Amino acid sequence: MRGTPPGLKTLRTYRREWLLKDLVAGVVLSTLLVPQGMAYAELAGLPPITGLYTSVLCLLAYAVAGPSRVLVLGPDSSLGPMIAATVLPLLAADGDSGRAIALASMLALMVGAITLLAGVARLGFVADLISKPTMIGYMNGLALTILIGQLPKLFGFSTDADGLIGEVDAFVDGVTDGQAVAAAVAVGGGCILLILLLQRLLPKVPAVLVMVVLAITASVVLDLDEHGVKTVGRLPEGLPPFTVPHIGWDDLGPLFVGALGIALVSLADTISNASAFAARTGQEVRGNDEMIAIGSANVAAGLFQGFPVSTSGSRTAVAERAGAKTQLTGVVGAALIVLMLVLLPGLFRDLPQPALAAVVITASLSLADLAGTTRLWRQRKAEFWLSIAAFLGVALLGVLPGIAVAVGLSILNVFRRAWWPYSTVLGRVPGLEGYHDVRSHPGAQLLPGLVIFRFDGPLFFANAKSFRDEVLRYTRARPATRCVLIAAEPVTDVDTTAADILEELDATLRELGVDLVFAELKDPVRRKVERYGLTHTFDARRFRPTVEGAVEAFRSDNGAHWAPAHRKTGDRGQNGSQN
Repeated sequence: MRGTPPGLKTLRTYRREWLLKDLVAGVVLSTLLVPQGMAYAELAGLPPITGLYTSVLCLLAYAVAGPSRVLVLGPDSSLGPMIAATVLPLLAADGDSGRAIALASMLALMVGAITLLAGVARLGFVADLISKPTMIGYMNGLALTILIGQLPKLFGFSTDADGLIGEVDAFVDGVTDGQAVAAAVAVGGGCILLILLLQRLLPKVPAVLVMVVLAITASVVLDLDEHGVKTVGRLPEGLPPFTVPHIGWDDLGPLFVGALGIALVSLADTISNASAFAARTGQEVRGNDEMIAIGSANVAAGLFQGFPVSTSGSRTAVAERAGAKTQLTGVVGAALIVLMLVLLPGLFRDLPQPALAAVVITASLSLADLAGTTRLWRQRKAEFWLSIAAFLGVALLGVLPGIAVAVGLSILNVFRRAWWPYSTVLGRVPGLEGYHDVRSHPGAQLLPGLVIFRFDGPLFFANAKSFRDEVLRYTRARPATRCVLIAAEPVTDVDTTAADILEELDATLRELGVDLVFAELKDPVRRKVERYGLTHTFDARRFRPTVEGAVEAFRSDNGAHWAPAHRKTGDRGQNGSQN
């Protein structure tokens, strides 16, 4: 039925044999949702309880609106620093937690509204504004920022520094001034070591849950609070009421800027995770429906004292490994959190704060992709440096400016490729059909008097002059040139600026006694050339249907014979490699 939410469609086709698997997966998932929810709330600069409120509401909303049967939403380590960077500057010096919650809730509503509107308008492609290399750099910078920011909590003290360098200085000063608590360092370091070992040696064991149980046990048995180790304390009982956050008009602008960045990262994360898990289960990814679902989840969280959410690859993987079949897994996880808040609000009272820092730090390590960075260095240096620039943007400028740098670099990289596309001369290679790049095949043969030139991109205002200069350079490098043949199949467009420059190029070549001929020009591009009036200058004989036909016509007219290429300076082309 058209217009029915995906969750209700699943309910109508639900199979009885799925029930036990969804229940078990929901129980397993809840053991991860609680400690991570509290830890990521503190990462965002909010009280731990808000992480649980957020988890409940976003899971329920996605269960109704989400098209993916196994995707798990919730507080996310990648969004935490962005939320903090948006909310904390708007707080007064006393850091009122009530105002912080209101600001974060309004931020969630804005993120929800942006993603809902984008989904309705079918703007799912905006998630592609961050390329993979810049996303790797952004995530590496984010991982380092999170790691450094959590070190003071891990060592049992706090700082008020801003920025990565400031936080490093404040942490070093705190340690040298003797503010570190030995018991907190021992607990935090032990928790990190335990999580990493369990994840490596026993990947099917819920490492975070085991760590939390052992940390609470150690806190109670050893009276860690008496040794200066701060604990979570008793959580508020029950669920928050429906609340429309009240903030000042002056707060809307900064919140909206933050919401744009958070929405972009959240959408990119959601669509990539949805694609990855859909490929495993044979489901179809519906990007715009995912945007509507994540928007609904953010709105639901924002109306109940929550903050912005995204999908989690790690939690989704846990649910999938536990046997999750449908969105009911998330409903079970949410229900168990509600039961804990109503019946056992003191369950995590003795959980040490350094243990929460350990959860965040181990999550930050999973964000970093050093292997991906190394692979970029080996495979494509230009994209490696893009990744490093995005990393430095986050590390030196901050999280929100960092996402702007990442998006800007991705867009600039698109323009760079269009501005300086690969170009080369083609020749005949014995034993191979067609005509091939003389740089890839140094033994290729050329026809004396003919330059076969290929330009791998559309011709438009930004690159038309470089196209002209390349053609003239190749022509002047071979004084006996009588014809330049453009292998135009890669030319997907010609704008008016490029058309004028083509006309100028043709006039210059004619003065040199050289003909300019196009082969395999696409029909839509040919029609544009005709509409620009170039056919008054270029008659029909200047447009050939195939490169082979144009070459044979030149040979017939000039009696030329293939000869080995003699490499000259002019053969270098504009780009030495296809960066």
